[in-house]
Amino acid sequence: MEELAIFGGIPVREKPIHYGRQCIEQDDIDAVVETLKSDVITCGPKIEELEKKLCEVTGAKYAVAVCNGTAALHLAAIAAGLKEGDEVIVSSITFAASANCVRYCGARPVFADIKPDTYNIDPDSIRRLITPATKAVVAVDFTGQAVELDEICAICKEHNLLLIEDAAHAIGTKYKDKPVGSIADMTCFSFHPVKTVTSGEGGAITTNDEALYRRLVRLRAHGITRSQEEMVHPTDARWYNEQVELGYNYRMTDFQAALLCSQLKKLGKFSARRKEIAEKYNEAFAEMPELMIQREIPESETTRHLYILRLNPEKLTCDRRQFFDALYAENICPQVHYLPVYWHSYYEKLGYQKGICPNAEKFYNEVMSLPLYYMLSDSDVEDVIRAVKKVVAYYKKQS
Repeated sequence: MEELAIFGGIPVREKPIHYGRQCIEQDDIDAVVETLKSDVITCGPKIEELEKKLCEVTGAKYAVAVCNGTAALHLAAIAAGLKEGDEVIVSSITFAASANCVRYCGARPVFADIKPDTYNIDPDSIRRLITPATKAVVAVDFTGQAVELDEICAICKEHNLLLIEDAAHAIGTKYKDKPVGSIADMTCFSFHPVKTVTSGEGGAITTNDEALYRRLVRLRAHGITRSQEEMVHPTDARWYNEQVELGYNYRMTDFQAALLCSQLKKLGKFSARRKEIAEKYNEAFAEMPELMIQREIPESETTRHLYILRLNPEKLTCDRRQFFDALYAENICPQVHYLPVYWHSYYEKLGYQKGICPNAEKFYNEVMSLPLYYMLSDSDVEDVIRAVKKVVAYYKKQS
């Protein structure tokens, strides 16, 4: 048996591969430089260009660009009218921002369990958690795979709930041939550097509802408007603007928008390469009983943001920490996505206890995310596969 690097053996590769990385090419740099040399570098024409492009990509009627994905979620929560005393059903396996946006409004997140094979929010769990206080659902397209939108939309319609789709992972994904971003009441995106396309930091909300759109535009800029229709004291004076509600400075700069416009032109090739890498991993691990592969629903044509490697504890002599550390020693650097949100000490202090989402908790203890990004070469992918197989061979239980 080949000795693991963690115990003194020779690692699979010399230089580390991390789980995510942006792809910035010369055309992206040129787009940013051109905007930086222009007269306007914020609140300018690139924002309008980007929002138009996002509508084309998602099929939504309206798009609102903001400074990051968390800001997108926060504004969506405000626009949904969330307030103290309200409850919002939220995915349990997600980045904390999916629930924090509910807390920002004074409302209470109620955590729904996941399906054990897709890792997305379970519609049956949503149904069980609905109370008279429930006002909305935040459903997360985890790893880029679309949630079961038909069923979740039907639940929300039946109970008069607003659906906020957290599609931070899912730009480019389609559900029944319809782009994510055009289905939920509001859909929130993130353009952090590890995502499929990036603006450095950045986010957006898409919607088909004009009233929501107009409020989102106002909220991202301090609650200030120049529209006479929205003013309490309307005037046609060119200089006049009026704050009509409490808003935030959540605007994106024009040079960030320029970068994202350039990146969106390459969404197709970025998406295709991520799918190709995920398929190579699936093929390599499918016949290994020590590992479990995420199931993809047939309705989702997924642009994969994360590739989840799940360990089968009944077939291995190690735990997740040992497997993770062994891969790191081989210079394959995974990450874990995510701690169940209610396990964070902040939520623990609010009274949330372990045990409320058993599928999510079991999932967390068994998973890690393998490297997955456009710039990975075929050789890099083979090194990842070889390292995983090497660690499995060392720790597999003998029958």
